[in-house]
Amino acid sequence: MENQLTPKETALEIIKILNEKNATDIKLLHVTDQTIIADYFIICSGLSNTQVKSFAGEVEYKMGLKDITPHHIEGYNEASWVVLDYRSVIVHVFYRDTREFYNLEKLWDDAETVDISDLLTQK
Repeated sequence: MENQLTPKETALEIIKILNEKNATDIKLLHVTDQTIIADYFIICSGLSNTQVKSFAGEVEYKMGLKDITPHHIEGYNEASWVVLDYRSVIVHVFYRDTREFYNLEKLWDDAETVDISDLLTQK
């Protein structure tokens, strides 16, 4: 079955999953004007490698229930930075220290940061 969600709807579904799983510092960047590789980047953090794997696994599982599977997954075994590539949406699940080191938000600071505060549970 073909994915019937728009890239933004896909991104918002993934953010809901990450929020339910208690991922921290979730960001949604609209990168269409900066790159051809995707429309959206989702960036989030976990406090341990176990959490990073858990967040990535939960996204893959729950999106799979909607017949949406990643085109590619990278970094799952190391679990310091897992990338789930849903073509139009790329999910970056970082271990907190790794996220600080690579600082993707700074690298992509020309991208629009989408307000997702209404989707996030206040902790």
